[in-house]
Amino acid sequence: MATLCCMKSSVHTGLLQRHAPPDSRISFGDYRGLRATDASETDASFLWASFCFSEHTSVHMKGLGARMITSQIANAPRREKDPRKRVVITGMGLVSVFGNDVDIYYEKLLEGQSAIGPIDRFDASKFPTRFAGQIRNFSSEGYIDGKNDRRLDDCIRYCLVSGKKALEDADLCRDKLAKVNKQRVGVLVGSGMGGLTVFSDGVQALNETGYKKLTPFFIPYSITNMGSALLAIELGLMGPSYSISTACATSNYCFYAAANHIRRGEADIMVAGGTEAAIIPVGVGGFVACRALSQRNDDPQTASRPWDRAREGFVMGEGAGILVMESLEHAMKRGAPIIAEYMGGAVTCDAYHMTDPRSDGLGVSTCIERSLQDAGVSKEEVNYINAHATSTVVGDLAEVNALKKVFKDTSEIKMNATKSMIGHCLGSAGGLEAVATIKAITTGWIHPTINQFDPEPAVTIDTVPNVKKQHEVHVGISNSFGFGGHNSVVVFAPFRP
Repeated sequence: MATLCCMKSSVHTGLLQRHAPPDSRISFGDYRGLRATDASETDASFLWASFCFSEHTSVHMKGLGARMITSQIANAPRREKDPRKRVVITGMGLVSVFGNDVDIYYEKLLEGQSAIGPIDRFDASKFPTRFAGQIRNFSSEGYIDGKNDRRLDDCIRYCLVSGKKALEDADLCRDKLAKVNKQRVGVLVGSGMGGLTVFSDGVQALNETGYKKLTPFFIPYSITNMGSALLAIELGLMGPSYSISTACATSNYCFYAAANHIRRGEADIMVAGGTEAAIIPVGVGGFVACRALSQRNDDPQTASRPWDRAREGFVMGEGAGILVMESLEHAMKRGAPIIAEYMGGAVTCDAYHMTDPRSDGLGVSTCIERSLQDAGVSKEEVNYINAHATSTVVGDLAEVNALKKVFKDTSEIKMNATKSMIGHCLGSAGGLEAVATIKAITTGWIHPTINQFDPEPAVTIDTVPNVKKQHEVHVGISNSFGFGGHNSVVVFAPFRP
C-alpha cells in the first residue's frame, strides 16, 4: 500500500505506461494551475519496479491503486507549455458607449459611471422602454473611407474600427503587418444580430417601393460574417476568416474557436471578438416583445442592476470588443507586447429552452468546469469572475447558483457585472467584457457593479458593490450565455514566461 501511495502522488501518466523505458528518469512537479512547486527528479526504474511489484502482490490492490492514480491524473490541472500552443493577447480594440479608447473605457468603468440614457436615434416615445446604452458621436475617421462609411451598417463599422485599433495595439500597423505571413492570420468576429439597420431599411424599401429599390448591398451588409470578411479583405488576411452567431454568447465562442485554430497550428494570429448595433426600432421592439427589457424610464441610469432584488430586465447596449490572439512563439519572435494569456475556454448547450436558463445550472456549471480543464488551472486559483449578469430576474440567480456548484469556497473571489454600466451589448458583450477582464488583470483594480441597493441574499460572492476594489487577479473567467441555451466561458491570466 505504501508503494501505491507513493505512486499516487505523481501527476504524470508516464509512470503508468507499460511501455515506459525502465531506465529513464522522469522530471515532475506538482502543478496547481499556474504555480508549480519545485520540480524533482525521481528514478523511474524504482517506481516502475514498485508498480510491477504491486501488480504481482495483489490484484485487488492493483485495481484500487490504478483507480486512485487515474482519478488523481484526470483531476490534476495541466498548463500548456508548448509556445506554439500557448495563446497570448497582444492587442485590444473596442468601440463602446464610453468611446473607442481601451484605457478611457476602463477608467470610466472603474469610476462607476453609468452610460445609460434616453434613446435619441429614433422616436422611442411610444415604446415601453425608451433608454439604452446608445453610442453617440461615433467617428471612424482614419479607419474607414468616407464613401464606405456612409454605406456600411454600424455593426460592420464598429468591427472595422475596433479590429484595426486592436492590431495597432498589437504593434501590427500596416507596415509591420506586411512583414508577417498573412496566410497565417485569421479573423473571427461574430455578431448576434448582424447588419440590422441595413436589413430593416431594405425590408421597408421592399414594402414601400418594390424590389427594384433595394440596394445591392442589402444582403452583403446584413449577413453576420461581413465584418470579418471586410476586415480580412482590406488587410489581406488569408487565414481562417468567418463569423459565429450564438446570440449573446457570440464573442466568447469566437475567442474559443480562434484560440483552437492557433493551438492546432492553423494560424499564428487571430483577430477575434464580437460586434453589435441593434438599438433601432425593430431591435428594441423585438426585445420588448420578449418582455426582456427594463422599463425604468424614470431613472435609466439605475435600470441595469444585476443581483439587486428590484431588477426587472436588461438594458440594451451596443459596440464591439476585439482581441488580437497570438501563439506565444510567434509573439516572442516578433517582439510583440504581451498583455495577458488566454488560458482556455469551453462551450456547452443547456438543451432546455429558447430563452430561459436551466434552473439546475447544469449547462453553465459544466461549461465552467470544462473551461478550467481546458485552461489547465485549478478551481482554487480562480479569484475573479466577470459575470454574464444581465439584470434579469431568473438569469442572475441561475448563474450564481451554477458558480456555487463549481466554486465551493468563494471567499477570495471578486465578481462584477460590466453590464451594470454599459448595458447588455448582445453579441459584442463578451468582447467588451473580455477587455474589462484583461484590464482587471493588468491594473490590479476591479471595476464596481453599480446600482447595488438591495442585494439578493442568495448572492454571497463579493460583487464589488458600487465602488472599485484593488485585487490581484490570479485567474479570471468571463461568462457569456445566449438565447438558445448557448453557454461560453473563457479564462485569462497574467502572462508568465
